[in-house]
Amino acid sequence: MNQDRNNFFWPSYVDLMTALFLVMLVLFVLSYKRFQEKEKELNAKVVEKEQFDQIMTAIQGLKGNYFRYNTYCKRHELSVDAVFEKQSAELPVEKLDSLFKAGEFLRRKIAGIKTNLDVKYLIVVEGRAAKDISKPANHPDNQDGPTVRDLSFRRAMALVKYWEMKGLNFNQGRFEIVAAGSGFKGACRYEGRLETRNRRFVIQILPKVGSLATQR
Repeated sequence: MNQDRNNFFWPSYVDLMTALFLVMLVLFVLSYKRFQEKEKELNAKVVEKEQFDQIMTAIQGLKGNYFRYNTYCKRHELSVDAVFEKQSAELPVEKLDSLFKAGEFLRRKIAGIKTNLDVKYLIVVEGRAAKDISKPANHPDNQDGPTVRDLSFRRAMALVKYWEMKGLNFNQGRFEIVAAGSGFKGACRYEGRLETRNRRFVIQILPKVGSLATQR
C-alpha cells in the first residue's frame, strides 16, 4: 500500500513543481519585457529632457544687442528702448531700424537651433499701456478696460505688422507669432515714476515640444 502511495505522490509532485517553474518562468519573462519597455521609455525621456535643456540654453543665448533675459520675470525683453507716445500705437520712427534687426536676429537665432525634437516656437508679443501718474489712481483714465486693452493690443500688432511689411519670414512650420494686449495688467510692470515705461511691448519665447523625431 505504501509503495503504491509513493509511486503516485512523486510523479504528481514533479508535475506540480514543473508547472510552478513554468509559471514562474512566464512571469519572469513578462516582467523582464515590461522592465525593458520601461527602461526604453525612461531613456527616451532622458534624451528628450537633455535636448529640451539645449533648446532653453540656446534661447538664453538671445541676450545681446537686441534682447536681454529678465531672470526675475523669467522672460526675454527687447533691449531696444522702444517706448510709444501717449495714447499712440505708432512705432517710434527712430527705433524702426533696430526693431527690424531685432526681429531678424530672433528669426536667425531660433532657426539655427538644431534638435531631433519636434519643436515649434511660440513668440508672444505683449503690448502694454501706462497709467497717467498725474491723475489719481481711481481716475477713469487709470481704470483697465476695453479701450486700454485695445491700445496695448494695437501696439503689439504694430510690431508684428512691421516685421511682415519688412519681409521677415518667420517660417510658419516652426514659428507661431501671437500679438496680445495686457493693458494696465501683466507681470513685472514698471511702477511709480517709471510707470510711463509701460508704454511698450515685451516678447516671450516659448518652445512647444512634441515628440522625438524618428531615428534612422
